[in-house]
Amino acid sequence: MTHDLVTSTWRELGITLHQVNVTELRDGTFYAELELVQHGEVYRVSSRPSDAIALAVRQAEPVPIFADESVLEEAGVVLEPDDEEEQVAQFREFLDQVQPEDFAT
Repeated sequence: MTHDLVTSTWRELGITLHQVNVTELRDGTFYAELELVQHGEVYRVSSRPSDAIALAVRQAEPVPIFADESVLEEAGVVLEPDDEEEQVAQFREFLDQVQPEDFAT
């Protein structure tokens, strides 16, 4: 897959994915940035969140994934103790049905 190719290319070039930042939610579309480090220099690259997460999970070391407060305020879900199991079930159902195209920019 393309994500595997990118990961192996980064490894060969000495590039590390330091973190993923979900930066914005605009008109129902999420936006993200990759924070890459090479030889001490930090680079930020725009990315679809689905690609950013796919790259993050392929790294040898865990990569933190963050979301801006504004994104959490607009799209976040607060689980009430009584509703927690139901919310988790709904989220799992969402994950089973979501496609990468749903996050297209």
